[in-house]
Amino acid sequence: MPPIILMSDPRVVDIPVHECGEALVDLRHLPFVDVDERLADPAGAYAQLREGVAWRLARAARLLPEGLRLLVTEGYRPLDLQIKYFEEYAAELRRAHPDWSADHLHRQTSRSLSPPEVGPHVAGAAVDVTLCTTAGTELDLGTPVNASPEESDGACYTETDRISAAAHRNRRTLGAALATAGLVNYPTEWWHWSYGDRYWAHTISAPTAHYGPVNFVARTGPQGVTPQP
Repeated sequence: MPPIILMSDPRVVDIPVHECGEALVDLRHLPFVDVDERLADPAGAYAQLREGVAWRLARAARLLPEGLRLLVTEGYRPLDLQIKYFEEYAAELRRAHPDWSADHLHRQTSRSLSPPEVGPHVAGAAVDVTLCTTAGTELDLGTPVNASPEESDGACYTETDRISAAAHRNRRTLGAALATAGLVNYPTEWWHWSYGDRYWAHTISAPTAHYGPVNFVARTGPQGVTPQP
């Protein structure tokens, strides 16, 4: 397996963003997609994605074998929450490895959380997703969604030999549908898929990304998108 390019890599961070201004839409209205409430916020930001990403997610859902559905745990994530998550994980790693340099700590933190300035969730371009049955039973994909490399002993990496054959099959089923629909995976997190962000652009060798950081404003009707300066 080739070396994994992390989200903090300059080859990702330095990709320019040509913001298209596309709206955020609510995933709870998508057919064949279930939205889990484990990370729900009162405004419903967690259930939002850019329209182009949501459209591709809906397509992926229709490509699944009969009896299966996509189960989304989180889409859009506000910048302040991304900063909080990133800093908390960095602090956890710093306690465990006080000898690490600041640069190495930043890289290691980005295995599990995107640096806030490049975070696909902050752009409404990434979705954390797993599989469930039509009855709502979550399938085994080897680790819980959002398991860190430390918690899972590396089993959170998409390509790993530390999970069961059934979990491998389920990951392949999920990945085949999402990749066919045009999304790309962050290979340290089997559940993280995106479209239109810098990591997507790097993966497919696109010259620019479509989506940069946005602000979510909850309101009745179509959601507004305010690109951040």
